[in-house]
Amino acid sequence: MKAGILGIGRYVPEKIVTNHDLEKVIDTSDEWIRTRTGIEERRIASDDINTSDMAFHASIEAIEKAGIKPEDIDLILVATVTPDRPFPSVSCMIQEKLGASKAAAMDISAACAGFMYGIATAKQFIESGSYKNVLVVGVEKLSKVTDWEDRNTAVLFGDGAGAVILGPVSDGKGILAFELGADGTGGKHLYQDEYIIMNGREVFKFAVRQMGESSIRVLEKAGLSKEDVDFLIPHQANIRIMEAARQRLDLPEEKMSKTVHKYGNTSAASIPLSLYEEVEAGKINDNDVIVMVGFGGGLTWGAIALRWGK
Repeated sequence: MKAGILGIGRYVPEKIVTNHDLEKVIDTSDEWIRTRTGIEERRIASDDINTSDMAFHASIEAIEKAGIKPEDIDLILVATVTPDRPFPSVSCMIQEKLGASKAAAMDISAACAGFMYGIATAKQFIESGSYKNVLVVGVEKLSKVTDWEDRNTAVLFGDGAGAVILGPVSDGKGILAFELGADGTGGKHLYQDEYIIMNGREVFKFAVRQMGESSIRVLEKAGLSKEDVDFLIPHQANIRIMEAARQRLDLPEEKMSKTVHKYGNTSAASIPLSLYEEVEAGKINDNDVIVMVGFGGGLTWGAIALRWGK
């Protein structure tokens, strides 16, 4: 039995903050932000929209597209570093809102790699036969932990949610392999006290190396080569980091998802938001081999190789 994606949903806040908007409040420019990060705008949630609200809306769409009901969900996994509060977990909050009364629920804290950790965890429960339908959500309200006076970080982050339903799929489809890792010695380069603190130079060096290496290793585990890859969904943190991963796989530009320009870095929501866009645009088709790869604070990283389809 293989685990695969049965349905996908998303939620992004209505409010758009452009680079030109940021020019008015901090010492930066649209040109500086675009050339260094690829970001043009980002979505920012209003004060009355919590992390659990965004997760709920994305989950509802994923459930509908999977053709199941909330009561069919066996487990809810939410990847986030910006929960509404320390406890109860976001997963328990959306379990109540969804009416998924029989589902177990827990949050996963692996920063921007959290969605990869969630997918890999869901795979174990499904393929062992313990659970059938698992809801995995990547969601962040990074605007509440961003120092809007810090020009180095204020330009980078946005809010949003992406969700998938994982369940059993036909032979040859679904998750083919995963690669997870962590390096706690690098935690000092990206962390949160009151606000996000980042050593951009060190994180950049780590990410450029790790994104490429993780992508290659997960393909090796799946028994595949670079030539087998149909689409790359990298964590949308910085266009230069993303390009380094694409080049490592020798992929043409049109085979890499790029949503960083309109959402910025949404941490754990980044990869599912991008996957959603490409599926909706018809760029991902049945039997396509997809590599999803991300990195984040911890330092953490993760990659998934999967064959699309049910």
